[in-house]
Amino acid sequence: MFVTPARILVVDDEVALRRLLRLHLVKEGYAVIEAPDGNQGLEHLRGGQIDVALVDVMLPGLDGFELVRLARQDTDVPIILITARGEEASRIAGLEAGADDYVVKPFSAPEVVARVRAQLRRTRGFAQASPLLGAGRLEVDPVGRRCVVDGKEVELTRREFDVLVALLEHPSRVLSRPQLLELAWETPYLSEKTVDVHVSSLRRKIDEAVSIVAVRGVGYRLDL
Repeated sequence: MFVTPARILVVDDEVALRRLLRLHLVKEGYAVIEAPDGNQGLEHLRGGQIDVALVDVMLPGLDGFELVRLARQDTDVPIILITARGEEASRIAGLEAGADDYVVKPFSAPEVVARVRAQLRRTRGFAQASPLLGAGRLEVDPVGRRCVVDGKEVELTRREFDVLVALLEHPSRVLSRPQLLELAWETPYLSEKTVDVHVSSLRRKIDEAVSIVAVRGVGYRLDL
């Protein structure tokens, strides 16, 4: 049976970097689409049929952060930001904009391929998730990626949703920040403060429909 390869979008104005990533991604069996600037990258994302996007932050026209913010209005395709900015503030800014992962230059191409593979595995894993999860006034559909509080749908970012599912799947158990990074991001490379940022935003949106308790020095627990 013929299996369509996953389509990876590479958005970068450096031709040499696009060629390097193409070489390694094609070797892994992926189909690669290239875009030299943010505007073309956004067009590809909005056009559909992209499975994962690799997006440089410093792009002509539309920078990577803005591309992510605009793309999130139309799609939840996993986006990995690539940048020379290694400061924690920049990493958090990218994640808050809606990115799923963050790679700092210089990087090894195999590392980027591994992160692409992790995003694909995580996305496909949700297709096999439990039909419904619930606690308190909250109901979550992992397959349809819908969160409902008191009968009304609440719009969550991709990562807020993934953190909530991880907590719902482990009720009354304290999950450490590293554990939440593994469960919701499938990568240990991000700052643990990333978890705090997303949990804080999640709490505001679900408005105490369920209790997410911070356990000082450890992580978070969802109480039924």
